[in-house]
Amino acid sequence: MTTSSSEQGVSLGMPQLPAPAYPDDVRARLEADGREIIARYPDSRSALLPLLHLVQAEEGHVTRTGQQFCATLLDLTTAEVAAVATFYSMYRRRPSGDYQVGVCTNTLCAVMGGDAIFESLQEHLGVGNGETTDDGKVTLEHIECNAACDFAPVVMVNWEFFDNQTPASARRLVDDLRTGAPVEPTRGAPMCTFKETARILAGFPDERPGAVEASGGAGPASLVGLRLARGETAPARVVHPRGSGAPEDQSPTTEHLSSHDAPQDTSASDPAHPAGPVAEEGE
Repeated sequence: MTTSSSEQGVSLGMPQLPAPAYPDDVRARLEADGREIIARYPDSRSALLPLLHLVQAEEGHVTRTGQQFCATLLDLTTAEVAAVATFYSMYRRRPSGDYQVGVCTNTLCAVMGGDAIFESLQEHLGVGNGETTDDGKVTLEHIECNAACDFAPVVMVNWEFFDNQTPASARRLVDDLRTGAPVEPTRGAPMCTFKETARILAGFPDERPGAVEASGGAGPASLVGLRLARGETAPARVVHPRGSGAPEDQSPTTEHLSSHDAPQDTSASDPAHPAGPVAEEGE
């Protein structure tokens, strides 16, 4: 005697319906952009990554419709497209905010206060990791490394840098993003929405005035090795712990060299023992 799946408590469910197609006008526009992207590559399959950015720029995340569009345009299966779209974290798999706020919680940023910043933003925004505020403005996530250790702790918004953050400054930042107040990254291009960022990553020109000319470089602590390799030498410079004050015979400097001598306090795991080297790296 056999038992049915329902009697066994197993629900097979209905098969997933095919992804809905884009409206005709949207599809025509995306196809024109997609053909332009594909023409850049000798093998059309190589255009999959920028095409995924293109469909992400349309809806704010990579939908099943976007995956089907890419598959059709590149003569791939949807399984092949989905395998790529789900492998890279830069492709969002569900609706997300206009501003992707990523807090670095890797080793250096964490000990300099990244964990405290992330926890503060979770409480302030009322969201968890990878979640979006009710107004659709901010998606919060922790990032393993922002490649800006000499400016730790670092927060990124749509891949633009906000250096030497504290819990208080990070809260002000997300509040400004939600209210539409002007926000300027510490370095790099002016702010734009996540959809606009995705289109730029797809390979289309950033036509905002001054955006291309804006740039952000590494801090002096990151460039010590390069200077040594070139045979360059720098005068010895002692960096005193925050709050200790400089010796009377040392003139103050306003140059913002790194997070270790930032003009504002950054949160530390132990405020009673502020972090900071006693000499510049490489000396």
